[in-house]
Amino acid sequence: MLNNSVTLESKKSEENTINTGTHPLLNKLFQLDKLKTTVRTEFTAGITTFLTMMYISVVNPSLLSTTGMDFGAVFVATCLAAALGTLLTGLLANYPIALAPGMSTNAFFAFGIVGGMGYDWQTGLGVIFISGLLFLITSLLPIRSWVINGIPTNLRLAVSGGIGLFLALVALKTSGIVVASSATMVTFGDVTSPSILLAIFGFFLIAGLYAKGYKTAIVIGIITVTVISHLLGLSEIKGIVSMPPSLAPTFMQLDISAALNASVLIISLFLIDFFDTAGTTVAVTQSAKLYDENGKVPRLKRLFSCDSLATAIGAILGTSTTTSYLESTSGTAVGGRSGLTAVVVALLFLILLFFAPLAESIPASATAPAILFVSCLMISNLFKIEVDDVTEYLPAVLAAITMPFTFSIIEGFSFGFISFVFIKWFSGKQKDITLPVYFLSAIFALRWFFL
Repeated sequence: MLNNSVTLESKKSEENTINTGTHPLLNKLFQLDKLKTTVRTEFTAGITTFLTMMYISVVNPSLLSTTGMDFGAVFVATCLAAALGTLLTGLLANYPIALAPGMSTNAFFAFGIVGGMGYDWQTGLGVIFISGLLFLITSLLPIRSWVINGIPTNLRLAVSGGIGLFLALVALKTSGIVVASSATMVTFGDVTSPSILLAIFGFFLIAGLYAKGYKTAIVIGIITVTVISHLLGLSEIKGIVSMPPSLAPTFMQLDISAALNASVLIISLFLIDFFDTAGTTVAVTQSAKLYDENGKVPRLKRLFSCDSLATAIGAILGTSTTTSYLESTSGTAVGGRSGLTAVVVALLFLILLFFAPLAESIPASATAPAILFVSCLMISNLFKIEVDDVTEYLPAVLAAITMPFTFSIIEGFSFGFISFVFIKWFSGKQKDITLPVYFLSAIFALRWFFL
């Protein structure tokens, strides 16, 4: 009787395992049953997330190569940083969140630190490495909540929206839609040029597909424009599959000693990554309903630690700040709820390493519309800014518009925080100014006059 009971229980357990699609080891590692998900669902979610964010493997090298960095090496660094960071998040934090070099920080690196302020890219990598360590320290200490809660919401939104405006200008300039002018500073380019027409078509295609619900709209747009460009003879396909390029040109090339003299840049990169990660975490956990009964996000310290470690690792490999990706919500939308989703994304980024020739074949007319589309999504944060209180609205707008008009993200940071303090003081609302805002404003002001 006992044997029959054990046999029945064994069959029942086996049947449940088959029905839920879980594997005992994976179930134990990622708590699939507890999270009410299956291996098949997690694999589908991982593939979906990867397809929505794989564009960064092409866009990031194209942006960073403007600093003199080797395209192939940055491509490898991008894929490895994404794979390692995402793998850490999946295995240690058990979240369906993918990481990769961020679209805001790579622009800050290429056109702010190197292009705008004149630092070499080795120093820039050093700045990223130190900011990653700073992020790690604050993730392990209560400083994290102090900083997040101390920065006004409107300034956070302005930073994201302002970087979006900055990226939009970069995209328009890269595509040739906007060109320099001695009379008006900038002017409209020659839209009859085939490459510019292709870039415009690419943006319309991406926007249209995205509006119809295609999660892979950016990837489809990049591939379509690349094929058309090749057929028209405007670019050439250098190959599809090969062994990954050498990482040597960027690996361990960071200059930490020189970076220590750029404290303002370290803090700025730290804040951008901090807000990006916090915002993405909220969006993904809400999408997947991963918060606990008190509405709090569990294992937050682990998640932030993984993000900061990924940034430091990425700097060693040779790429800009690695951060959590909002595109992870595309995976949670199809059911991804555990770290297995992230592990699948990581494995796909490793496979992508062997497609470097194809990545190098993608022309600017294909990457520019992708950058422009992402920038438009970031700019939408400006519409969330509170407009009823002018002391909140004006500093936020000043921060946002200063970034593209000065072609400097750091100046937008500075102008926004400093104007917030002075406008609040002159309006008699000193109580609204928090210690973190005072601290950051003082550093930005000191930089203007003494650094």
